[in-house]
Amino acid sequence: MKKSGYSGIARSTSGRLRRTDREGSSSITSPRSEVTTSYSSRAMSEVAVPEMMPPPAVPAACQAEKPVPGPGMGDFSYVGIDAILEQMRRKAMKQGFELNIMVVGQSGLGKSTLMNTLFKSKVSRKSVQATSQEKIPKTIHIKSVSHDIEEKGVRMKLTVIDTPGFGDQINNDNCWQPIMKFINAQYEQYLQEEININRKKRIPDSRVHCCIYFIPPTGHCLRPLDVEFMRRLSKVVNIVPVIAKADTLTLEERDFFKQKIREELRANGIDVYPQKEFDEDAEDRMINDKIREMIPFAVVGSDQEYQVNGRRLLGRKTKWGTIEVENIAHCEFAYLRDLLIRTHMENIKDITSSIHYEVYRVRRLNENNTAVAHANGLPQHHMTSHEM
Repeated sequence: MKKSGYSGIARSTSGRLRRTDREGSSSITSPRSEVTTSYSSRAMSEVAVPEMMPPPAVPAACQAEKPVPGPGMGDFSYVGIDAILEQMRRKAMKQGFELNIMVVGQSGLGKSTLMNTLFKSKVSRKSVQATSQEKIPKTIHIKSVSHDIEEKGVRMKLTVIDTPGFGDQINNDNCWQPIMKFINAQYEQYLQEEININRKKRIPDSRVHCCIYFIPPTGHCLRPLDVEFMRRLSKVVNIVPVIAKADTLTLEERDFFKQKIREELRANGIDVYPQKEFDEDAEDRMINDKIREMIPFAVVGSDQEYQVNGRRLLGRKTKWGTIEVENIAHCEFAYLRDLLIRTHMENIKDITSSIHYEVYRVRRLNENNTAVAHANGLPQHHMTSHEM
């Protein structure tokens, strides 16, 4: 017997009503469908063919919404679990997104220009807080500027964090410390909001999701400052190294420099993004391996538009031609943009939250437990067994 509904009721020869399904085949006779023979033919036709009766009027206010049509509406087995993707999309569109990028490198490497090129708008600190002549600060200052960006209905709060003064002094010992302190301060601020009894429904996220480190295009090797900075900071933030102003190198020099940098990163145990240990599956590993082979990205930044063969593009004009920023034959800017925005943005934020911030959170909570235990005179061994 089919599980579908019935289209009509027919009179059987035994005086009972026999239901027929939509295919016309007979179903099991029901003893409750018995009708007396005193019915007239008109009354019998009214009982036997219920679909001929006009349906009762339902007020418009009481009518239920029609089901949202889906790809499997004609499929009996369709449940609609895939609709959760659309629900998540609507929720994300309402909430918007947040991205916090830090740029680190000595003056004159094009940090502000590259950020403007990435988002095709004036988002860098110098673009917003421009001064007639900015002097190199004697100490490292951490400055940030936030923007609300919208593209095709998608809203994002972008925060660009600049570090003027880094690497510009005669003595650059420990110049990474103010940057490390700033990153940890953002973790601490998020932690304090998280452990509040009456915490906010959505905690503002000021944690640094990514640090773009600018390497001078020397063509030789990394400086001790570069190695020390990335070695220490790679443990607390996602670092993406780039070779600044790569158009000053020939293709052969660029390839040699990139290979040399990768060897030095491995020799010093520096794990830049995307970290191999955080690959989730074989597909991720295959995609990320290709990215790791290109690191560091040799980039060229420009916020100047030019017309080349009838096309508008961003580039740098020289006597012998125009360097196209988004042309992968000229530089690797397009790969950097895809990594940061188009393919790995959410993964960068996930690693910040589930790895780097989690390490900081566990350490801070353990410190608090230790301090409370000492204040209460609790023995160390007792506290350790309690935590386990």
